[in-house]
Amino acid sequence: MSDIALPPEGLILPPGVEMPVKQNAPTEEELAAMDAVEKATQMPQPSGHKILCALVDATDKFDSGIIKADETKMVEELTSPVLFVIRLGVSAYKDTDRFPDGPWCQEGDFILTRPYTGTRIKIHGKEFRIINDDQVDGTVMDPRGISRV
Repeated sequence: MSDIALPPEGLILPPGVEMPVKQNAPTEEELAAMDAVEKATQMPQPSGHKILCALVDATDKFDSGIIKADETKMVEELTSPVLFVIRLGVSAYKDTDRFPDGPWCQEGDFILTRPYTGTRIKIHGKEFRIINDDQVDGTVMDPRGISRV
């Protein structure tokens, strides 16, 4: 691991501002060589009352058996009301006045929320969302068959 984090190529910092030193930051070569499990450790930890979620992958075929175009799958994934909870922020659901019945979801749950909710980020080519803890509308056991109307 590299001891110095260099600014990404093309990034221009304001005069007098230097990129902070980040201990044990992986180099581009090390990141490229990582497998999926190692890359998963690169996921951000949501702050405060935020929740880190993954989009649920769209199916490859329509019910009729016709194969979906890549663009169709992308739109279905981006507009899906279902997300998968990866990590909870340290303050998520800690406010007992707002959440007297306890947490609305936990890590590993499939949740229902409004399409396009939260901050959209891409990590290693896959889109994720960071949402507020109170943006969870419900949980579901099996997200298959649930779509936006």
